[in-house]
Amino acid sequence: MSERTPPVTMKVVAERVGVSIATVSNAFSRPDQLSAQLRADILTAADALGYAGPNATGRALRSGRTDVCGILYEGELANTFLDPYSVLFLAGLSESVEAAGASVLLMKWLPDDESRGALRRAAIDALVAPSVTAAGADLEPLRRRGVRVVGTQQAPFGDWVGIDNIESGRLVGTHLAALGHRDVAVIAPTGTGELADVGYRPDRATPGVPSPSYQDDRLRGLWQTLPAGSLRVVTCATNTRQAGREAAARVLDAADRPTALVALSDVVALGVLDAARVGGLTPGQEVSVAGFDDIPDAAYTGLTTVRQPIREKGRLAGLLAMDPDYPQRQITLPIDLVVRSSTGPVTPSA
Repeated sequence: MSERTPPVTMKVVAERVGVSIATVSNAFSRPDQLSAQLRADILTAADALGYAGPNATGRALRSGRTDVCGILYEGELANTFLDPYSVLFLAGLSESVEAAGASVLLMKWLPDDESRGALRRAAIDALVAPSVTAAGADLEPLRRRGVRVVGTQQAPFGDWVGIDNIESGRLVGTHLAALGHRDVAVIAPTGTGELADVGYRPDRATPGVPSPSYQDDRLRGLWQTLPAGSLRVVTCATNTRQAGREAAARVLDAADRPTALVALSDVVALGVLDAARVGGLTPGQEVSVAGFDDIPDAAYTGLTTVRQPIREKGRLAGLLAMDPDYPQRQITLPIDLVVRSSTGPVTPSA
């Protein structure tokens, strides 16, 4: 049996070049400390010896840093890339994380033991958690070992970048009420729920809608500004255009169809617009449609929506995650209602 060749270490490279082990380490992790020629000599020797560089796990253990920022998504990660909001948010987040010399790790969270275990074992310095309220206590082990957790919804504690989701609901509700709408259905993506009609009252839990959550806050704002008893909620399983299309088709095919539909995200609202047009209804005339977020396609499709600075939200979340000394740890971003052709006054035929 042949003898096993011992692994090439940093010490072997240092002896080959005639420098210290610390100098070899700097060639890989702190190149600004060396002249270009010396670093080139070290990397050439390392390549000839088959040395790929310091062990990442060992380096993380010694420094206490992984240079990785996790971002937590509820549900299947594939759906993340179908949502323009998530793509814009991730672009802003990546800008800050990369500026700090770190990388982004996409992580899936579901309320099961496998997801919880993966979250607790994650080798990350920070975590941005759009689903921070859903993950709840599962984030505590991370906080206890020093991982910075940044939310993207307003909360009474912790670090977060968010908007006033209750106020965003009020903006849409006030607009629709002024147009004369008294029968409004809301399409609420839940991430884990199914297509179902559910009742809504602010003093009790809504089946399938997590609380606290952006969905619950937007419903609360709508309830506060729409006429009493006018709010009907239909939950759909995923935050996708297809889910919005299916939910809206069910609502619009009914004999008692509402005069207005509000989707709790723009990507779902695009599906609502699809369903309305397939059913022969003109948005803004036979039925009004509104959404939230103002993704790029909202302007193209004429969707009335509440605008929030999505990419800037991601950038600030990344900044809080990577810079523990950033002075402002709770940031509320501005919102405004953008009225387009998808909403209009109630007509006798509606």
